[in-house]
Amino acid sequence: MAELTPEANRAARAILKWSVRELAEKAGIAFSTVHRFETSGTATGATKEKIKAAYAAHNVEITNGDYTGARLKLAKD
Repeated sequence: MAELTPEANRAARAILKWSVRELAEKAGIAFSTVHRFETSGTATGATKEKIKAAYAAHNVEITNGDYTGARLKLAKD
């Protein structure tokens, strides 16, 4: 999975219609940690991995092609 940026994080939350509090709960981290990351870009590698794991559990992938973002992965039959 690509590098998690504040912009990609907000995009992923929007796809899932999660609030900052919901993401914090799903990732097992503090609300203030998510808020700080989204506003300043500051987070440990472990925190970013927990956030990405929460998204992956709900089929959302962080992407970094030409632009940073997120996408919903479609289930394969």
